[in-house]
Amino acid sequence: MTDKKTPQSLLGMMPAEVEALIKEMGEPGFRAKQVVEWTFARRVADIEAMTNLPKALRERLKERLVTRTMSVATVSGSADTTRKFLLKLHDGRYVETVLIPANPALYGGKSDRRTLCVSSQVGCAYDCKFCASGLAGFTRNLTAAEIVEQIVQVEAHTGERVDNLVFMGMGEPLANFSNLIQAIEILNAEWGIGIGARHMTVSTSGLAPQIHKLADFPLQIRLAISLHGASDPVRDQIMPVNRKYPLAELFGALEAWNAKRKQFLTFEFILIEDVNDSLDQARMLAKRARSVNAKVNLIPYNTVDGLPWKRPSEQRQEAFLAVLTSAGVTATLRREKGHDIAAACGQLRLKQETSEGIIESPIPEKRITIGGGN
Repeated sequence: MTDKKTPQSLLGMMPAEVEALIKEMGEPGFRAKQVVEWTFARRVADIEAMTNLPKALRERLKERLVTRTMSVATVSGSADTTRKFLLKLHDGRYVETVLIPANPALYGGKSDRRTLCVSSQVGCAYDCKFCASGLAGFTRNLTAAEIVEQIVQVEAHTGERVDNLVFMGMGEPLANFSNLIQAIEILNAEWGIGIGARHMTVSTSGLAPQIHKLADFPLQIRLAISLHGASDPVRDQIMPVNRKYPLAELFGALEAWNAKRKQFLTFEFILIEDVNDSLDQARMLAKRARSVNAKVNLIPYNTVDGLPWKRPSEQRQEAFLAVLTSAGVTATLRREKGHDIAAACGQLRLKQETSEGIIESPIPEKRITIGGGN
């Protein structure tokens, strides 16, 4: 649950909410439109900069609202121009967001597309065994404003327009459903950030009930499933969520999604040596992908300090990919950008909060419960 001391930010408010507040203050309704325009179109970082508002109104607004609640703590760049932002929140905690340049081979030769991986929670409660985000456990949900502000902060820092969003940074987006939905509406709106719904992808570890809810959301956003195991025994070992929502239940939700949506589903599949990279897993994955008309993104494992997993050899990666493509599945092998800047979600945040004494250093050995292979 969000800290009660979290300041209310204009970046998380709908125009109707701003209008109601303005009217409560006894001000004419057109002031609300001015406030929204300053917040989103002009991106002012301080209410004091809203110069066409009366000074008395600005002072009253500053008593109740802010336009920023976070700051850029560090930026890590890499040889391939992937940049990782560590953002400090108002309560001293940290989240990460990663700006990834386009791969022209995937986007029809376009090279100017910029994708931002956005966080939805501080930490994560789902304890995927290969992931750094949950090593120190779950702290809190991000507010809608904190989700939106990640885009605002990155664009302000880089001077570049972000035109593609993937909610697959720190946290499980569908476990923060109401804030996620409000953020998406603001990010999509013409009066807001103005990113097209089809350029937003929500990635989930497999929360089947929330997938059903998301299928009823009117905006045509895309859905990606962090699958990482094509059978229950393998997925159980590395993704505890599978014990609550096993593959049969998850795929039932995906069939319901397909009945209401036209977009392709995407399966994210991190290849981990001797865990899920066997050709048997590849064959099972191909069958599952065909059953719901999904494309597959294969991602060689991105090393996390303190965890034992390794990425398979390139030969092994290519063999896995070949099984999928020969079975008629649309699949890509994504050489992980940012491998040299610790771009796996949660690593920078974990190091920073440990160094500041905010959290104790996690003991990875407590998490190493994997038994046999696949």
